[in-house]
Amino acid sequence: MSAFIYAATRTPFGRFNGALAGVRPDDLAAAAITSTLAKVPGLDPAAIDDVVWGNANGAGEENRNVGRMAALLAGLPVSVPGTTVNRLCGSSLDAAMTASRTIESGDAEVVLTGGVESMTRAPWVLPKSAKPFPAGDVTAVSTTLGWRLVNPRMPKEWTVSLGEANEQLQERFGISRERQDEFAARSHQLAHAAWESGFYDDLVVPVEGVDLARDEGIRAGSTPEVLAGLKPVFRTPEQGGSITAGNASPLNDGASAVLLGSEKAVAMIGADPIARIAGRGVMALEPQAFGYAPVEAANRALARAGIGWDQVGAVELNEAFAVQSLACLDAWKVDPGIVNQKGGAIAIGHPLGASGGRVLATLAKVLRETKQRYGVAAICIGVGQGLAVVLENCDVTETAQ
Repeated sequence: MSAFIYAATRTPFGRFNGALAGVRPDDLAAAAITSTLAKVPGLDPAAIDDVVWGNANGAGEENRNVGRMAALLAGLPVSVPGTTVNRLCGSSLDAAMTASRTIESGDAEVVLTGGVESMTRAPWVLPKSAKPFPAGDVTAVSTTLGWRLVNPRMPKEWTVSLGEANEQLQERFGISRERQDEFAARSHQLAHAAWESGFYDDLVVPVEGVDLARDEGIRAGSTPEVLAGLKPVFRTPEQGGSITAGNASPLNDGASAVLLGSEKAVAMIGADPIARIAGRGVMALEPQAFGYAPVEAANRALARAGIGWDQVGAVELNEAFAVQSLACLDAWKVDPGIVNQKGGAIAIGHPLGASGGRVLATLAKVLRETKQRYGVAAICIGVGQGLAVVLENCDVTETAQ
């Protein structure tokens, strides 16, 4: 038995403190659910066996199981259960992987997956003190991104900033600032072209009451020359710093949703499947090497799908940083032209819990558009992990497995 993608949408991805800043994350998630189910009007929402939702923060308005909250806010019957998974940046891809296993095991026929993040609305948290009424000051900690409230037993080399971890990758693989800026400019140019061509028109649905129709961070005029003028953020030029605000993904708000079902679910859903989940892979490395973890995750996913890189026609790799993306592409030895053909996270944005659903849905549509049979969706994850999924295009395969 296999699991299939039947429908997917997402909200536009907003900038930090941008157009979506006033929208709660549970409302963003509900918007993604509503727009995805609108694509399959023949599906009785009561037939959804479960909602599996991704979220990386969980410290603010998305606390207490945002998957269940979003399902209720979207008007799903109270009989539809919901759960929330947290694998940081890979949370919504993990949600889809979890749902696909549930379907393959026969425990469910239809599962709604997705993820959400409002990095703008991520709260400051005030830890409880070991003793009541401390005499000194107490520090509120931002939960927007990265390590927080770190256990002192963690080795210091593991808990460096995400940027410093990727500067270490730059040193390890000798990936120049010029290559990073070229990759970043390409991301913006391709994302802009994809929007102009109408590629995203049926994948992205505006949030009601918000004047934002497209991803807010895309800069059509980005060039390597413009990006070369930005200063490194995590190391000085004298220290060999190469990562800037222009060649790394920004902070964002947004949500994505992907509807999965079994082959038998066609009659229930009232639509044909788009793509089959053909393989899954997960990998872990030292926490500071997280950017490189998608390499083996994708290799494992391909092995489980029973194919090799020579059969892959499209890749969607979440661009957390240009340097880690290039390190992965170099390791896979794939044609860069098949990677992120509609732009990537450097331009589109990376609202942590929502990005996995975005790359999965984009890959499914790219496969259909290019008439390629197999594609890989992959994502790096803080604290040293990576996930990958192999999709098989249902329009190309002769028989569903």
